[in-house]
Amino acid sequence: MQKLHNEIKTIIINTLNLEDITPDDIETQAPLFGDGLGLDSIDALELGLAIKNQYGIVLSSESDETKKAFYSVEALANFISSQQQGAKQNG
Repeated sequence: MQKLHNEIKTIIINTLNLEDITPDDIETQAPLFGDGLGLDSIDALELGLAIKNQYGIVLSSESDETKKAFYSVEALANFISSQQQGAKQNG
């Protein structure tokens, strides 16, 4: 899971052009929005598209599950992992 955490952190940095931040600067359990990393709704859309492109996972902005997944890097990694497991079982 550590590898996935680092991949997500790198995606966040590259997608949102956070040039002054390294993956080590992003705490795995810290909130991505508000008091944590300070992302906003536009960042969420860009990040959602990057996740879709990287992992083939479609994220619905209307879904409570998606909203929970974007809480932290850890929550996002758990969501991606569970979606990939579901795809393997259904595929």
